[in-house]
Amino acid sequence: MKIKRFEFNMFPVNCYVISDETGEAAIIDAGCFFPEEQQMLKQYITDNKLTVKHLLNTHLHLDHVFGNPFILREFGLKAEACQLDEFLLAKLPDQCRMFGFSPNEAPVGLGHYIEDGEIIRFGHTELQAIHVPGHSPGGMVYYCKTDACLFSGDVLFQGSIGRADLEGGDFNELIEQISCRLLTLPDETLVYPGHGEPTSIGKEKMENPFFK
Repeated sequence: MKIKRFEFNMFPVNCYVISDETGEAAIIDAGCFFPEEQQMLKQYITDNKLTVKHLLNTHLHLDHVFGNPFILREFGLKAEACQLDEFLLAKLPDQCRMFGFSPNEAPVGLGHYIEDGEIIRFGHTELQAIHVPGHSPGGMVYYCKTDACLFSGDVLFQGSIGRADLEGGDFNELIEQISCRLLTLPDETLVYPGHGEPTSIGKEKMENPFFK
């Protein structure tokens, strides 16, 4: 599996394009706010002759969904995410105003509700959806057992965890869910977070202050 990470700038947020030898791909968290960022993402997909089969959201906070309308226009794909986070889409204009700017576009609805344990397939790749609430009610982590990696959104970071003081957040639940659902995965599992640099399950078990 090939993983391309983009860091978009409105809120420094990671977007991932994952693909395999078939040329089929999935986008995780299209947080591209500015037109030049959107075109950069499109250019990568075009240059690599990828066929995008899924737009996946780890959760629906504003910085992770800015590019969803663009992906719908360009590739005909509505985002897939947990239904428990859907209420956040209607709140996106208010979220933006809290930070002093206006939305780049009106949010679009979800095309599919992802359930805990669901397998998302494209090409020869399979991702397992793991529901990890606490940062948001519908937080989803996407785990590829074959390639020993996961995409954690804002649940787990290098040396930290997601904030739990936003609407629907729950600190104790976040700690419990990470402990029982993620830190039980093999130590060599690479973690690609929604912000910052990659890490691994083994490193976070040993060094993350929230779990020492």
